Amino acid sequence: MILRHITILNYKNIREAELDFSAGINCFVGRNGEGKTNILDAIYFLSFTRSATCAIDSLNIRHGEDYFMLKGLYDIEGTAEDISCGMKLHQKKQLKRNKKAYKRLSEHIGLLPLILVSPNDQELIMGGSDERRRFMDIVISQYNPRYLSLLARHNAALMQRNAMLRADEEPDIEMMAAYEEVMAATGEDIYAIRNEFITEFIPVFQQYYTRIAACHEQVGLAYKSHCQRGPLLEVIQRDRSKDRAIGYSLHGIHKDDLEMALDGHSLKREGSQGQNKTFLISLKLAQFNFLKRTGSKTIPLLLLDDIFDKLDANRVEQIINLASDEQFGQIFITDTNRENLDRILDRSHGDYRIFHVKGGEVTT
Repeated sequence: MILRHITILNYKNIREAELDFSAGINCFVGRNGEGKTNILDAIYFLSFTRSATCAIDSLNIRHGEDYFMLKGLYDIEGTAEDISCGMKLHQKKQLKRNKKAYKRLSEHIGLLPLILVSPNDQELIMGGSDERRRFMDIVISQYNPRYLSLLARHNAALMQRNAMLRADEEPDIEMMAAYEEVMAATGEDIYAIRNEFITEFIPVFQQYYTRIAACHEQVGLAYKSHCQRGPLLEVIQRDRSKDRAIGYSLHGIHKDDLEMALDGHSLKREGSQGQNKTFLISLKLAQFNFLKRTGSKTIPLLLLDDIFDKLDANRVEQIINLASDEQFGQIFITDTNRENLDRILDRSHGDYRIFHVKGGEVTT
C-alpha cells in the first residue's frame, strides 16, 4: 500500500499542507514542537479514524478555526482509494471512502494497515494494563473484523453490569446474570483470539530485539487473563458481592495484561532507557511483520516518530539497517537530527523525499 498524497487543513498546528509522498522513504526534519509529529498523526487518523495522541476529536482542530479536514489518496495493490475525514465544531466527524460516507466507522478499520512507533509507546511499559490491551487490540482489529464486534458487545455488557453495581437499589439478579453471560461468551472468544496472536507474535518480537540489541539479553512476553482461572462465567460471578461493594467488575477480559520481562525480571523495574526503547521498537516492528502476513496481506505503512533518541550508536545502526530493508515498503520518519536520516537514505538506494517542518509549515 502507498499513500500518494495527503491534504491537511486546520489539523493541530498545521493550517494547510498539500504533500506528495515517495513510495519509499519520507523524512520530516525540524526542531521539536514544529509539527513533524502532527503530520504523522494526520496519516494515523486516516487509518484509525482518531488521533494517536488526543482522544477528543474537537481538540485536534487548529486554534481559532472551526473545522479540520484530512484527505489521503492511496494506491492499494493497484486500486486507487480516496479517503477523507472532516469535522466541524459541535458536530460528528464524517469519514468517506471514494466520496461515500461510512455508516459505521468500524467498517474502515483494517483497510489502511499502519504501525506507528513513537515516544508515547513508553506507556506500554510504564502505564496500566489498558495500554497493553490496546496494543493487542490495535493489531488484531486490523486483520480480524469480527474482533471489533466482539469487543463492542463485551464492553456494552460490562458497562451495563457496572452501572447496576453502582446503583443505589439492589440489582436485578436475572438481568445481571444476562450481562455476565454476554461478558463470558464474548470474553472467551476474545481471549482465544488474543492468545493465538500472542503465541505467534512472541518469537518474531524476540528476533527483532536480538537483532537490534546485538547482545545476549533475553526478553519475554506473558499473556495473563482471568480466562486462565477456569470457566469465565464462574470467575465473573464468584465475587459478585465484592464487585457490588466496590462498584465495578473485578474479573473479566477487561483486566487482561501482558507481562514484559528482561532477563527474567520485570522490564518496568529493571530496564534502562535504551533497553526499554529497544523493547518497544521491537514490539512495533513485530506488529508490522504480523500485519504484513495476515488480513489483507497489504504491506502496512510504517511511521517512525523520533525513534533514535536514548539509543546508543550500535542500536541506532541496527535500526538504520532495518529501515533500509525493502521489506518495510513505504516509511515516514521524523527526526531533529538530519545525520541519522541521511544514513538511512544513503543505504536505501531507493526513492525518497525530505520535508522541512517549521511552525506548522511544510516545505521540500
